[in-house]
Amino acid sequence: MNHRKTFQIISAVCLLLLGVSKIGAQITSAQIDKLVEESMSKMNVAGAAIAVVKDGKVIHSKGYGVKSIKTKEKVDASTCFAIASNSKAFTTTALAILVEEGKLNWTDKVIDYIPEFRMYDPYITANFNIQDLLTHRSGLGLGVGDLMFFPDGSDFTIDHLLGVFQHFKPVSAFRTKYDYDNLLYVVAGEVVKRASGMSWEQFVQEKIMSPLQMDKSFPALPEVNNQSGISYPHNTIDGKLMALPHFKEMINGAAGGIYANVEDLSKWILCHLNKGKYGPGLDKQLFSEESQREMWKIHTVLEPNRNPRYKTHFAGYGLGWGLSDVLGNMVVTHTGGLPGMLSKTLLVPDLNLGFVILTNTEPGGGALFSAISQTILDSYLGLSDYGWVDIYNRRLNEGQNVGDSVVTEVWNKVKMNAGQKINLTNYTGTYRDAWFGDVEVFNKNDKLYIKCVRSPKLSGQLQFFNANTFAVKWEYQDMNADAFVMFDLDENGLGKSIKMKGISPNIDFSFDFHDLDLKRVDVGE
Repeated sequence: MNHRKTFQIISAVCLLLLGVSKIGAQITSAQIDKLVEESMSKMNVAGAAIAVVKDGKVIHSKGYGVKSIKTKEKVDASTCFAIASNSKAFTTTALAILVEEGKLNWTDKVIDYIPEFRMYDPYITANFNIQDLLTHRSGLGLGVGDLMFFPDGSDFTIDHLLGVFQHFKPVSAFRTKYDYDNLLYVVAGEVVKRASGMSWEQFVQEKIMSPLQMDKSFPALPEVNNQSGISYPHNTIDGKLMALPHFKEMINGAAGGIYANVEDLSKWILCHLNKGKYGPGLDKQLFSEESQREMWKIHTVLEPNRNPRYKTHFAGYGLGWGLSDVLGNMVVTHTGGLPGMLSKTLLVPDLNLGFVILTNTEPGGGALFSAISQTILDSYLGLSDYGWVDIYNRRLNEGQNVGDSVVTEVWNKVKMNAGQKINLTNYTGTYRDAWFGDVEVFNKNDKLYIKCVRSPKLSGQLQFFNANTFAVKWEYQDMNADAFVMFDLDENGLGKSIKMKGISPNIDFSFDFHDLDLKRVDVGE
């Protein structure tokens, strides 16, 4: 899914990294090797892979580091990584193929294919079309509802998802503002299923991966036929790498389920740079140039990056792709992020250039793909090297230090307040949210605990913080998702509702605790 950390570009004095100071000097494979190795070392990344295509040829395709710090197996160009939200472009391409097959139109209403689909307003439900599923302009907030799937292991189904949007509160007018979402892409995957009669995974495999001979890539983790050929996710805890279990996608993979390698993704990039054509003589067509124009057309406007280095005039989101201009060249890009897996794809059609960067470490992987992608892009734009590795590494460290200081202060206060006498009975009970379900607060051995019934990894001890606010350290620690739990009490001092929010300023947006509206219910309701 997206995703997930956004690294802002900051101005800095030009630094020389690779000696690429001469205007117009294009980066070489040897320089890419040095760039990746330096970035991995500084940003503490276990493994990465990168491929670059130029003028119809793969000019660099290589793996670096290890698949897992446990096995120490080396990454190579055929090692699969979770590409997360880079899967979204596969979903829009699948829909483009269905459009060309005459099985749907881009502006068809979603309810024509999924009658039970419901949004937060009857008019919007009736008029929500397929492109609205793909363009992050629903009116709902950033990452709304992702808590149903983050962490993995919950029991939410497609039937629940299709009706859940009616319970969310919009943050903007319909089709007016960009707020990134994942759940509507899952709905788009269901549209693929109902229009084609094939699951999203089956469709992507048969209609996209097989024709492009992406033979070592897979639409979903359960379909990976060689577990030794995949990279494992990692997180960084107190400066040390920790291997994580694979994230298990639920319902379908349309928002972020694909496992792929740079060798195969080169074929995917070349197909897009060739306007849908593929094969040795480009005599085959996966999708038409008209479909590509639709996917690469701005549907939702964004504020462009105003760094004068690039003279960017526009930015926006197409169908599964981010779009902008850089020094007069169109740039088509997307990032992806799942626990411990961060990636980026970038194409410059005007230069017949494209590259993909896959990593298996959080949070350093995001800084790494940003630094490497900017350095490679600059070299082809004829710009002198800007020292992106140091810039992004500094920003990574600054962000981590700020987040760590906030979290440390919270838990220090919790520790200081450990002796406070709390009437636990005032807080115990079942609290219910319309879209997330029940949350139980209970007394166990004179300690207060919380358990999210439908998402069992979100369970842990409630520790007093201040007033009627507690802090919870979840049993789930693969990502930094610990939260404040804030009770509202009635006139008798009994809990009547709960609000929640993440503790760390670096918490991933998919942990949308703030969207919960938990109300106390009587047992049996």
